[in-house]
Amino acid sequence: MKFILQRNPQISSVRHEFHSITPQVTCSSNSSSEEFMRKMLNRRWTLMNPDTKVHQIKVSSMQTQQHFGPFGKVTFSNNSNPLLGENVRKWHNDESSFYIVRDDLLHPLVNGNKARKLDALLPLVEDHSGTDMVTCGGCQSAHAAAVAVSCAERGLKAHLLLRGEQPQILTGYNLISVLYGNVTYVPRSIYANREEMLSSHANSIGGCVVRLNDLLNASTNHNSVKSNFLDTDDGQSLNSRKTVIVNEGAGDAIALPGLIRLVQYLSQDHIFGKDQPLKIIVDAGTGTTAVGLGIGALCLGLPWEVTAVMLADTIEGYKKKEESLISELCLSFNLPMMHNGLVNWVERQHPRKFGNVLKGEIEACQQIAQETGVLVDPIYTLAGWELASQLSQQERKGGAKVVMIHTGGTLGMFGLAQRYKSYF
Repeated sequence: MKFILQRNPQISSVRHEFHSITPQVTCSSNSSSEEFMRKMLNRRWTLMNPDTKVHQIKVSSMQTQQHFGPFGKVTFSNNSNPLLGENVRKWHNDESSFYIVRDDLLHPLVNGNKARKLDALLPLVEDHSGTDMVTCGGCQSAHAAAVAVSCAERGLKAHLLLRGEQPQILTGYNLISVLYGNVTYVPRSIYANREEMLSSHANSIGGCVVRLNDLLNASTNHNSVKSNFLDTDDGQSLNSRKTVIVNEGAGDAIALPGLIRLVQYLSQDHIFGKDQPLKIIVDAGTGTTAVGLGIGALCLGLPWEVTAVMLADTIEGYKKKEESLISELCLSFNLPMMHNGLVNWVERQHPRKFGNVLKGEIEACQQIAQETGVLVDPIYTLAGWELASQLSQQERKGGAKVVMIHTGGTLGMFGLAQRYKSYF
């Protein structure tokens, strides 16, 4: 059976200043879309349910404002209980606004796309008797902290390799990582070769070492993962440790079902439904979240366009990552898929070296927090907010609705306050 995702003519690509690319996607499969979703979603999950809150942000222009703020004359207000379902289609863009999916509220410490990526990942590790997990990230890595907290909650041990030197004062996600996991600070020269670094550290823990893709392939093909466990006569293992390697940012194929599950939830009739054209906006670190959202929209036949603001790589790098993730997923689930652009990758409004904070961005985060109660950070989620705000002002009456996915990570502001004291 062949599925073709056709872009609604009303959903225009982002304007040229964002260097957009209009996606065209073809998905070929021997299974029906229902079979694809069954394979993706018929599993144990970390989150008891995929529910999330949806707010609506009104974007206003103050004609009488004398002093411009970080967004010029633009101000924001938050409707934390908007009318959804059929009301989404009935509402017209007489006033600029966009919806925001508040995944930052999923968990006090494990939220946003980190929670979605771990949604299918952690049960897979448990199903294959994993005892330890090794992953890596920056000193203020929200991913590393999320792995540490989630492992502790489930009785697993987390080993975190953090890039650089230990700060004099532990704050934010760095503090959370130290409290919940086993942290090792790694020189940047060694961290540059992540695969070798992760493998070496995992082997030093002892026991069996496996990668997530091995577990995924074993799970979907009903095979067992080879291990060096030696069973005794009483059925107990002499070495019961099994260490699972998780790539930086959980940029693995097994992270995709959690995002597909989110798309299925949002496409329910009482949320956004399946017929309303949407522009989904998300910030992109590894790009895994955007790819998962795109796959979900494709296989559910939704008229949704996924646009990802590139933050950590070139467009060629993100396209390569997209191709790799889709290939891994389809290979694991025996689902042939052809594609030539599932995600619309765009440049940030103010491109810069990843991790740097520009003048005015802290003030922008402050304005958003004070006017809406929504906390964003200048590295990731501010980029999504900026684009969602701009697109909401461009959309005409009856066009696509703009939806920003809040990917969490806001505790990283504590680390930024250490590095950029003059901005706070």
